[in-house]
Amino acid sequence: MPGLPLHVIIIGAGTGGLCLAQGLKRAGVGVAVYERDRTRRDGLQGYRVGIDADGKRALRANLSPELYRTFLTTCAQRPLYGNQMTHEKKFLFSAGPEVLKPEDQPSEDDADESVSRMTLRQVLLTGVEDIVHFDKHFTHYEQHDDGRVTAFFSDGGSATGDLLVGAEGANSPVRRQYLPHAKLVDTGLIGITGKTPLTDETRALLPKEVTEGVTMVHGPKGFMCILHVMRFKWDEDGKPKQGIGSTDAEALRAWPGMLYDNSRDYIMWGLAASEQWLPKDVTRMRGARIQQLVQEKTASWHPDFRRIFSLGDPNSSFPLVIRTSEPINPWTPSNVTLIGDAIHTMTPGRGVGANTALRDARLLTRKLVAAHAGELPLLDAVGQYETTMTSYAWDAVITSRAQMDGHSVMHKGDLIGTLARTGMRTAMRTMNHLPPVKRKIVLAESSFRGAGREDED
Repeated sequence: MPGLPLHVIIIGAGTGGLCLAQGLKRAGVGVAVYERDRTRRDGLQGYRVGIDADGKRALRANLSPELYRTFLTTCAQRPLYGNQMTHEKKFLFSAGPEVLKPEDQPSEDDADESVSRMTLRQVLLTGVEDIVHFDKHFTHYEQHDDGRVTAFFSDGGSATGDLLVGAEGANSPVRRQYLPHAKLVDTGLIGITGKTPLTDETRALLPKEVTEGVTMVHGPKGFMCILHVMRFKWDEDGKPKQGIGSTDAEALRAWPGMLYDNSRDYIMWGLAASEQWLPKDVTRMRGARIQQLVQEKTASWHPDFRRIFSLGDPNSSFPLVIRTSEPINPWTPSNVTLIGDAIHTMTPGRGVGANTALRDARLLTRKLVAAHAGELPLLDAVGQYETTMTSYAWDAVITSRAQMDGHSVMHKGDLIGTLARTGMRTAMRTMNHLPPVKRKIVLAESSFRGAGREDED
């Protein structure tokens, strides 16, 4: 039996919100997105997002086959190695394709991808430009007796629909109004992110396993630094590189999103440390001052790492307080719901934040399409989504926080902290010489990131 036409209001044109919009529009469900950025060029530019099997599964389901192919074409070189190193540039652990048996190798659908956040945004905006409204600052919503909901904006405008979806990130105003008891807590860690152009000089500073993988560097006092090398299929002018293949070249030439994407080959680095080891005003630092602080705090690090930091674009460096959600008890479903960081902010400790948002978008799309078709009532669709979403999201939040806790013994400056870090390094070196253990670690990580996962209900 056909259902009543639905109209969905999405607040936030981030990864989850746009993936949801893509899926709903493809299915014929009415949808509009309202984004606070002034234009599609605004927002974080040039930072890496790792897309795992869960993320690819969601994109494959919600995007058209042609747009999904564009997504794959716009991904950077696929990471092949997972590395752990010391700040002295010595390997503790490194696992590449040779660790796995032929039957263990991930399928194309399950293999991890690397994509620039801005590039992914441009892909997800492709084909939905007509339903995305920029420069719209959400202020509050009102729920009506007839079951509808209205979103209000700072310019005096409003939008009314059957369902309001908060998809505007960790500082979600929708969440603050809807679930005021859902708080974010500090992990005690501060991150400093930067981007260094990938040139012949900077490429030569890193070994092959690092330029072709994802690397965590471990320093004194629990300092950590993640390194990702991003190499794209286009050059400095945004034109297809020679040798990438005619199919990819044609896809890039035909993709209108390239006009709005400034991503070029780069090394992304993210330094993290307990707040006790950083100045009180670190979150107010920008540009050259924050880069100077990085140099000061990595004085004992290998010169090659410090050179990469020093060559970073000052305008790309900024600090951030690493926060996380805390799981909350179930709530009664209504015509307001949340996806992505708006409900389950997590640390970057396991690299699944964006993928969980994509997983949310796919699941919510399926439930809303069923409601639109009259297969179940709207509130039942929302309730089923929220029950399943929280079942996997809270687990990801807890697991991610365990990897990044500024109050843990790893961040202490005393003898106990030194012994803990020494023990960790010894364990990594030992595992690095045990191929069966390395294989087990790689397979476990692949499973955590969604490889072979069954569909949610």
